[in-house]
Amino acid sequence: MNGSRIPVVFVHGLWLHSTSWEPWAERFAEEGYEPVMPEWPGVPDTVAEARANPDSQADVGLDAICAAYADVVRALPEPPVLVGHSMGGFTVQRLLGGGLGRAAVAISPGQIKGVKALSPTQARSVFPVLSNPGNKHRAVSLTAEQFRHGFANAVSPEESNALYEQWAMPSPARPLFELAFANVTRHSPAKVDTGNEERGPLLLISGKLDHTIPDVLTRSAHKQYRHSNAVTDYHRFDDRGHSLIIDSGWPTVAQTTLDWLTKTLN
Repeated sequence: MNGSRIPVVFVHGLWLHSTSWEPWAERFAEEGYEPVMPEWPGVPDTVAEARANPDSQADVGLDAICAAYADVVRALPEPPVLVGHSMGGFTVQRLLGGGLGRAAVAISPGQIKGVKALSPTQARSVFPVLSNPGNKHRAVSLTAEQFRHGFANAVSPEESNALYEQWAMPSPARPLFELAFANVTRHSPAKVDTGNEERGPLLLISGKLDHTIPDVLTRSAHKQYRHSNAVTDYHRFDDRGHSLIIDSGWPTVAQTTLDWLTKTLN
């Protein structure tokens, strides 16, 4: 790290809280980074508070989320590394494409505009939310069964239940609607500047067993960057699902991220 502590901004996705990044923050701090874990607009300080006050974040969309994180990035003393999961993986791509941050790692990232692949497993994961148009303006929760299918299908039922009890919380449904209908929306907030030649390097990470963001979506996103000469790498974990940043296998994903950053930034 050349004697300096590079900031690293962690961005969570739907149905998780910023504190879910705490083990990652500790690991990155050990490696000389300065972790920052901002929260989405309207989200309380704890999972318990978010469960008790779901309406505080209702109707928050992609533009508001990205603007909030852009403000955090601009306020830092130097350009940070951006690490995002799921909807956070979309967010770090949009920020990086806009010239913010020195590098980004998008883990199981929400699909950017232009990605058109869809699988039955993904349809089952998002249908409970998208099937009710009124949800767009609400904060919604997953049941334990929905969490098991969408997040934790690659771990044991016991671990899935424990993760659900620890982390699952309401989230605004608006970002999911915005991503789902991006390709039929003229001025979609899901558009990312994939052609930016001046942006920092990007790593896209997927889990082959992911039901919410299947690997085919991440590979399709990787292809969207083919017209830029900026570094865009891809890595797949064959045994991982959508819970890969919070389940018992998270250290392997974190180490892969750190190894890539060391190779790319030095």
